[in-house]
Amino acid sequence: MHNLDDPALFSSLDQAGMRLQIRGLPAQCRDAWEKALRFTLPGDYRNVNKVVILGMGGSAIGGDLVRAAATSSASPLITVQRDYDLPAYVDENTLVVASSYSGNTEETLSGFTQALNRKCKKLVISTGGKICSLAREADVPIFVIEHVSSPRAALGYSLMPLLAIMQNLGLVSDKSAEVESMVHALETLGSSWNDDISTEHNQAKKLALKLNGKLVVVYGSGILSDVARRWKTQINENSKSWAFFEVLPELNHNAVIGYRYPVSLKEHILVLMLRCPSLHPRTLIRYKVTGELLEQQKIQHQILDSDGTNPLKHIMSLVLLGDWVSYYLAILNGADPTPVPEIDFLKKRLSEVK
Repeated sequence: MHNLDDPALFSSLDQAGMRLQIRGLPAQCRDAWEKALRFTLPGDYRNVNKVVILGMGGSAIGGDLVRAAATSSASPLITVQRDYDLPAYVDENTLVVASSYSGNTEETLSGFTQALNRKCKKLVISTGGKICSLAREADVPIFVIEHVSSPRAALGYSLMPLLAIMQNLGLVSDKSAEVESMVHALETLGSSWNDDISTEHNQAKKLALKLNGKLVVVYGSGILSDVARRWKTQINENSKSWAFFEVLPELNHNAVIGYRYPVSLKEHILVLMLRCPSLHPRTLIRYKVTGELLEQQKIQHQILDSDGTNPLKHIMSLVLLGDWVSYYLAILNGADPTPVPEIDFLKKRLSEVK
């Protein structure tokens, strides 16, 4: 097994420096927030009651997390569309945000092209590519991402601009204090999970060792539902490993029945249960009882509690932990966490069929 305390190992496997991107998440969030607060939109963009975020993969997860962080009775309806088509309900009171790090995501391009033919308000968040060309031709505002990484390592630039722009438009309450508190918390937590912290004192390294060789299933609920999704996708892309996620309380109505079979899989599965104190009291009881069901079937599980006292801190503390765990799991797998050759293959094959 690889030694997670060997600096030479990180240098040899992590050639593109994914660990530096993860380390930089707090600074990335602060920078993106400050830039987005200075970004202005036409006055009539304030007259919306729905926000539809078009995106896939690492460009979509920011939309999921901002929806969770903005949850309140005063927030607009926020949906994330991971598909080729624009929802039928998009109208003149809808803000459609096309989020594509590369600017060339075909599903997002398809939805944005349809939005150009609707009377909705439109915004692009991207580094460039075809979507920015289309936006410029149609005089659609563009928030330009000035950060070089893989899309999943640019989470700060897909999350924070959305939150800041919605605050500027009066669609959500002032989040400035929450953002500053969250960034400070990430800086503190990251200092104990960074790659230069020994396994003995590093929760992320310990957890990666526990997950090594396991099929990982991540449970979340409420504001942590899409944090569970983030864990799943980071383990897929960074660690090159199978992983799945499910959501409470829904999984209590179906998934728990599937714990029985196949018997041969039980010893190879580890369930991670992401939890925070702000979840519904009945849901928190469900975490306990679900753990009892897992114990009855001799399936390993572990509860991971969030840090902090506000939604953003609950969300992002567990996001950062998951990013580090997926990174260390990649190292244990002997894999470079950055390249995603299977996705490159898919894009190439799809480009051959018009």
